[in-house]
Amino acid sequence: MGIVKINGGVFYENGKINVCTQAHTYEQRLEASKGTIAYSILKDHIAAGSENDEKLKLKFDALASHDITYVGIIQTARASGLKRFPVPYVLTNCHNSLCAVGGTINEDDHLFGHSAAVKYGGIYVPAHLSVIHQYMREMMAGCGKMIIGSDSHTRYGALGTMAVGEGGPELVKQLLSRPYEINRPEVVCVYLKGTPRPGVGPQDIALAIIKAVFSDGFVKNKVMEFTGPGVAALSVEYRNGIDVMTTETTCWSSIWETDGRVEEYLEIHGRKEDYKELRPKNGAYYDSALIVDMSEISSMIAMPFHPSNVFTVRELTDNAGDILNEVQKEAARQYGSSVKEYRLTDKIKDGCIRVDQGVIAGCSGGTYENITEAAGILSGKSIGTGSFTLSVYPASQPVFTGLMRNGAVQELMNSGATVRSAFCGPCFGAGDVPSNNGFSIRHTTRNFPNREGSKPSDGQISWVALMDARSIAATAANKGVLTPADEYAASHTDRSFDGGYTFDRKIYENRVYFGFGHPKEDEALVYGPNIADWPEMQRLTENILLETACVIHDPVTTTDELIPSGETSSYRSNPLRLAGFTLSRKDPGYVGRAKKTASYEKMRLAYIKENDGAKKEMPDELRKIYDGAGNASELVYTTGIGSVVAAVKPGDGSAREQAASCQKVLGGWANIASAYATKRYRSNLINWGMLPFTTDDFVSLDLRTGDRIFIKGIKNAVMNAERDIEALILRADGTTEGTVLHISDLSDNEREIILAGSLINYYNS
Repeated sequence: MGIVKINGGVFYENGKINVCTQAHTYEQRLEASKGTIAYSILKDHIAAGSENDEKLKLKFDALASHDITYVGIIQTARASGLKRFPVPYVLTNCHNSLCAVGGTINEDDHLFGHSAAVKYGGIYVPAHLSVIHQYMREMMAGCGKMIIGSDSHTRYGALGTMAVGEGGPELVKQLLSRPYEINRPEVVCVYLKGTPRPGVGPQDIALAIIKAVFSDGFVKNKVMEFTGPGVAALSVEYRNGIDVMTTETTCWSSIWETDGRVEEYLEIHGRKEDYKELRPKNGAYYDSALIVDMSEISSMIAMPFHPSNVFTVRELTDNAGDILNEVQKEAARQYGSSVKEYRLTDKIKDGCIRVDQGVIAGCSGGTYENITEAAGILSGKSIGTGSFTLSVYPASQPVFTGLMRNGAVQELMNSGATVRSAFCGPCFGAGDVPSNNGFSIRHTTRNFPNREGSKPSDGQISWVALMDARSIAATAANKGVLTPADEYAASHTDRSFDGGYTFDRKIYENRVYFGFGHPKEDEALVYGPNIADWPEMQRLTENILLETACVIHDPVTTTDELIPSGETSSYRSNPLRLAGFTLSRKDPGYVGRAKKTASYEKMRLAYIKENDGAKKEMPDELRKIYDGAGNASELVYTTGIGSVVAAVKPGDGSAREQAASCQKVLGGWANIASAYATKRYRSNLINWGMLPFTTDDFVSLDLRTGDRIFIKGIKNAVMNAERDIEALILRADGTTEGTVLHISDLSDNEREIILAGSLINYYNS
């Protein structure tokens, strides 16, 4: 597929990759690693007084959030002493732009966001004006900058910006002028060569890379640094399209070398001063490398239920029965008896695969160049009057006006496609939900289980595959017959961004609230009835007793499975209400079990308060929960009771802090895993005061719902940075078993946050 992985270190010398030899000492490699673009940017963002090459404390140039996350972030920061935004903070409204769910609550949150921008000095982008990442590309990203966003696809590496997607509490730290902490990340050289074939778009290149690196964690929590002769062959928008999908590799951040095309892009957007040339120094050392020959990559498709489940479109069409049947088997494993029929193989008709829906949208698909290319393919064609539909969402109003000027909107509408406003909804189940058993091809970012909006608990299932806009347009031109653009002659339009786009800044000047540097602290925040404060959270007790509320044996658990996206996210500003949806599509019994465990902790706290000097009899139900752990009359004063979620590798995907905070709100005190899929999910657990345990052998641990885990001395273990934690498993069947859990790589601040019980408590202690 044109991709080669080099697991060992490499040097970038005279524009080529050379494998490191034993003759290079550790000190030589360490010094040469400072020649990477990533190092040059990281060193410029180290917080004052924290200069350490291995343990980095970083400050960012700007922040970005959308309307699923900014209310919770601002509420947390406000509860922790926020006075004003110290750096530019962009609040966009692109996720819950439609207000059909929950009455007024989505628009209420938008009003809250506007009032927060006024009060604290923020930048507010109204609904339908731009999706979060397009606005940041157009108005904020620049060479050598660092940006953090509360959305996992915060990636602006092609514009010379190292960007990081994290959970909300990490943005709270920046709002309170506290540093972001990370171990110095390894840097992977992504060496691009060759030129993409006609009809092959950025999504095709991105999917090929994801397929190559996801399963073995080749770039997990690392920086992907794009360089090589192939970069010059790509327009900036093409680079953006590859870059935004690096999130699906599980890398921490990305960065690209920059050139005159990037300078032109920034100049078009009125920000030429934000350009500077970024290139690795000759002799720069990388921890590993990925060599990508783009000329060997074909039109690709990621089948349900993950962006790494990738085939060439030709491979799929030639082996349709086998591949679609395997997807059906995976659906049956995911959903079990909740869905009676899995009929993706029904899409094979007359030797072809029939598609029901096409969508081109969001930060990955909705760019000027992608949509222009799609319009060129569909020019003079019809998508037909059958059941197949095609929806196109330009990523911003400036992009939309550009597409009107170049005729693309007219061409698309003439073909039968509908053109919508800037909206991220199709990417996470809040728009264009397919019909039951519908097969949708999308140039968006993800196709996780039921992320598209179907409800397996109601017997529904639909299927989403990721494709490039060019192949979606070729399929639409063939009236829904799956078609690879690299085999479709009319796809060779080559109408790129370069030289063909003008940016109208007035669209933003006339509507966006630019308040940075001018907070109006006397202004009031505007609250809707659904916006609620975070509930009180207690500090870590001397010992803990954890009751297992959910066990997941899937190889990877996504944040969408931990807390569903789509319409449930409308309730994100009410912590208790949103928590009721936790794991609802993966384990519907979890919420009830977690609430039951939480009731024991409430009973414990009430008993301690009421028993102060009164020697009141302990309730039998409370006494019983301590059976096997020790003397209940003593433990009740020292041992908190909480629930725990156990999963093999939780946290792939979205940066939404709610995946952790909802567990906390329901009384969760820990996760147990073989490993955490992403740094951002592990950070979310820590910031909500939850213990991120790992185990050496998840299978042998054999946890089941109802099992209890007693950990004596956990408070001292955290205080003393102990890695190995002895635990006693109290099985539901009455047997007991000792085990060892681990907590590693906690910084001093992270240990203090866990001891405090949450980031809010930490800042208020």
